[in-house]
Parts: sequence; C-alpha cells; structure tokens
Amino acid sequence: MSTIKIGIMSFAHMHAFGYAMALKALPDVELTAIHDDDAKRGRAMAKQFGTRFVADQAAFLALDTQAVIITSENARHRGMVEAAAAAGKWILCEKPIAPTVEDAKAIVAACKKARVGLGTAFPCRYAQPLIAAKAQIDAGALGKVYAVTCTNHGQSPGGWFADEALSGGGATMDHTVHVADLLRWMLGKEITKVYCELGNQLHQDTLKTDDLGSVHMELEGGVQVSHIASWSRPKSFHTWGDVTMDFIGEKGVLSVDAFNQKITVFDDKLGRAVWAGWGDSLDDGLVADFVASVRERRDPAITGVDGLRATEVTTAAYKAFRTGRMVKV
Repeated sequence: MSTIKIGIMSFAHMHAFGYAMALKALPDVELTAIHDDDAKRGRAMAKQFGTRFVADQAAFLALDTQAVIITSENARHRGMVEAAAAAGKWILCEKPIAPTVEDAKAIVAACKKARVGLGTAFPCRYAQPLIAAKAQIDAGALGKVYAVTCTNHGQSPGGWFADEALSGGGATMDHTVHVADLLRWMLGKEITKVYCELGNQLHQDTLKTDDLGSVHMELEGGVQVSHIASWSRPKSFHTWGDVTMDFIGEKGVLSVDAFNQKITVFDDKLGRAVWAGWGDSLDDGLVADFVASVRERRDPAITGVDGLRATEVTTAAYKAFRTGRMVKV
C-alpha cells in the first residue's frame, strides 16, 4: 500500500497535537512537514513529531503531499483552505470551518472548484457513547424525539480564542458548533431557528469575548433544543470539559455523556485529580477517516457542508443576541 503524505498547517489550535499523534500512529501515513506562521512554534512541533518545518506557505504547499490538516486561528482558515485547494490538496479543516457564513461558503466553493475533498474536524462524532445513542435513536427506541437538552462546557483557552478578530466569537462560537453538528447528525434534521443570550460572566478581567451562551434551537419537525456553551471550568477541573445530551422522546428519555469513559487518577505531580479516558480516541477516528478519504479520493465522512451548517447556526446565535429576536437559519 502506498504511503499517504500529509502536512499540518499551523499549531495555533491545541487540537493539532492530537491530530499529529493520530497521523504518527497510522501505518502507511507520513507526517511530511509542518508549516506555521509562528516559526518558533513550528520548529518546536516539527522537532517533537520528527518531521521538517517549512516557513514559507507556498513552498510547503509545493511539497509532494496529498493532503493537509489546517489548525490555524478561525479567521485564517479561508486563506489557507483556498491556497491548499488551489494546490490540489485534500483538506481537513478545524472547526468552526470559518467564523462567518461568507467565508464558510467560500471555503466549500473553493474545494468544489478544485475538485478536492474537504472535511470539517468534528471529532465528537467518533465518541462511542454518541455513536451508541444515535443507533438507539435510528432504531426507534425513543419514538418521536420532542426535545433535547445539551451542554458543552470547557476551560477558558485564552490567547487568540479571546480575540474576536481571530476567533469570530467566544464560548458560544467555540462550543456550539460541536452540538449543532451532533444534533444534525443524530436526528437527521436541519436546525431552522436560533435564539441566544450570552455574556461574560466569569472572565471579565481577562476576556473581551463571551464565556457563556444560552442557546435555544428549533429543528425541522418542531424539535426544541436547549443548549449551554461555556468556558466555565476552572484550571483545576478534572478534564477540559464535557458534551452531554438528553433526548426526550415519546417512548422515553436517553441521557448521554460523551466523555464518561474515564477513570479518576490522583496525580501527585499535578497536585490534583484528573480524568483519564479509557474509551476510543476521537482524534484517531477522525484522522483515520480523513486518511481513507485521501486514499479513496472521496470527501471525508464529515464534510465541508457540515461545517458550513454549524457556522450558520453559531452566527445566527450571535445575531439573535444582538437583535433580541429568534433568527431563522
């Protein structure tokens, strides 16, 4: 089997580490190079993962690689995707695929024009509890689903995430896209309306973006959704955050904790307890499918259009907050 050669564009997003580790663990896959506009960071990551650093983006895209993973700041996704698509690379782009609908549509259009595969990094679809829950819903175990309550909490990442010019928004932007994608995937319905209240409740001294969003969504068929997105976890918390979903149906209620496959570890070096996951790696599943899509010359399972739909929901949430009205998606 021929070797699939993949490069990573930017380590600005922390998920780049997991994707790089997943690439290194796969047979017949080579992490060929790393490009980063932060040369110090790029060189350090290249050394850590045993590959080369290429400072010039054009030179990086001219390498003999079939694909790239883009994990830059949200606002820089479009430029990198358009350049990579023009170079004929298959692309996996970090979520949100873009902070604006205009940029997300341009990303999808650029890849369609270049006839390259485009995937959005929504690794939660590879969480075994969510896969099992979707199977139950698909089998009709709940009957008609009437409502869903969801959370996606996390620690405040700081840095460029708190710079709206680079991120497009705060916790509501960062965390709602995951839940919006899961709702579409698990229920097979589009989100039609959004209302949102948001604010900065816990990090007023350090953040200019929202750290809490209370989002109400309506799906096709009238399914009602209540979702809380936040950067509310303290640094000492057991893990980075959570994704929970409670589905209320005509035949019963199904509660899902996406990251509940864990054990509690008392770490004396850290001076606190941590949750160590024992379930399958979400990043491994996401990256394995992306590599398969490159080999098979197909779109990844989670497409660029999936990323566009999630961006439509988050931008509608911010519009709803500004106007004080329910916004159609």
